[in-house]
Amino acid sequence: MENITIMIVEDEEDILDLMEYTLSKEGYDVITCVDTSNIKDILDEEDISLILMDRNLPNVEGSKFIASIREDGYNQPVIYVSAKDSSEDILEGFESGGDDYITKPFNINELKARVKAVIKRTKKIKDVIKYRDIVYNKANKIFTINGEDIKLTHLEHNLLLEFMKNQNILLSREVLLENVWADSLNKQVKTVNVAIKRLKENIDPTGEKNYIQAVRGEGYIFC
Repeated sequence: MENITIMIVEDEEDILDLMEYTLSKEGYDVITCVDTSNIKDILDEEDISLILMDRNLPNVEGSKFIASIREDGYNQPVIYVSAKDSSEDILEGFESGGDDYITKPFNINELKARVKAVIKRTKKIKDVIKYRDIVYNKANKIFTINGEDIKLTHLEHNLLLEFMKNQNILLSREVLLENVWADSLNKQVKTVNVAIKRLKENIDPTGEKNYIQAVRGEGYIFC
C-alpha cells in the first residue's frame, strides 16, 4: 500500500487507541490528536489523506472547527465519528464540510470500509486541483482558466502548481526558491520576483483577479 496518512481527532483515549490500532493494522500511517490546538500545523507539514473527527471536543465543536478550516482553504476529506446521531446532527456534519458520518458506537469493520471508500473516492478528485476559476489537471499537466488552456513555461508551470498546492498560505521567497528552483544554480531572490511578475501577466493580464498578492518583507500568498 502506498503511504496514506490518516489523522484521528478524538479525546476519548479508549476510542482513540482502538481506531489507531485498527487503522495502523490496515497499513495506514496514523497521527492522533486529542484536541484541535495543533491541527493546522500538522496539515501544513504532513500530507494528510483523511481526517477522522469527533464532534464533542474540548473547547470546540468538531463540525464548527472543520467549517472554519474549510474557509481557510484546507480541503482534506473528513469523516465525522460522533455520538451525535440525530438526522439533524448528521445533516449538519455534511453541511459543515464532512464527506461521511459514522455514529458511535460503531462497528470496526464499518469504520474500515468507510475509510477505504472515502480515500478511494477522494484520491480521484486529487488528480484535479481547483482554486477559484483555475483548474490543474495532473494527467495532462495543463492549467485552464474558465475552461481555456494557459500557456506557461516550465518554470511558470511549477511556480503556479506550488501556489495551487498552498492556497491561502504565505510562502516566503526562500521557500519558493527551495521548492521551485530546487535544482537550479540561479537561486536569487530577484529571480522569484521576476518569475512571479511574468506568471501574473499570463494568468491575470488585467490585474483584476489578483490571484497572487505580495506581502511586504515576507513573500507571496495565493488567494
